[in-house]
Amino acid sequence: MTMEEIIDFVKNLDGALAVRPGPGDGSPEISWGDTFFFYSPEGVMPEATQPFATIVTKNQPGDERSRLDRPDTFRVNVAAGKEAFVHRTGHPPREPAADGDPGAADSVMAHPVYGSLGWLAVVNPGARTDGTVRDLLRTAHHLARARHQRRTGLPGT
Repeated sequence: MTMEEIIDFVKNLDGALAVRPGPGDGSPEISWGDTFFFYSPEGVMPEATQPFATIVTKNQPGDERSRLDRPDTFRVNVAAGKEAFVHRTGHPPREPAADGDPGAADSVMAHPVYGSLGWLAVVNPGARTDGTVRDLLRTAHHLARARHQRRTGLPGT
């Protein structure tokens, strides 16, 4: 999967908004080139809401072990929820993950920083994880829509 394939997939989910920070939009430079996915049936950047998934294209402070500084490397991060997290990792989010290589490509793993919060990650998703990444994104979108409905009292789209 390419980043554009992932972005197109998520943008086709009802109420999903892809935010792609860049120069001149007031976003911090470290976010340029990354993509943040929100549930926003209004089509505008929601306030005080975390994304349900992201694509990062570079190492972040304290998160260098994924080695995203390699050419053509990116990571999809998904707030998959506890059930999907346990299903994919074999342990609850708050339990420490087994040591592994967070830079391994095409493998679903606990996010190297936010795994304790139920986030999963895949570096350079490929043939092995394509379907799984799509399923995880659908699940995260569904969870985000449910949170939006609880918060606003409005049905989602």
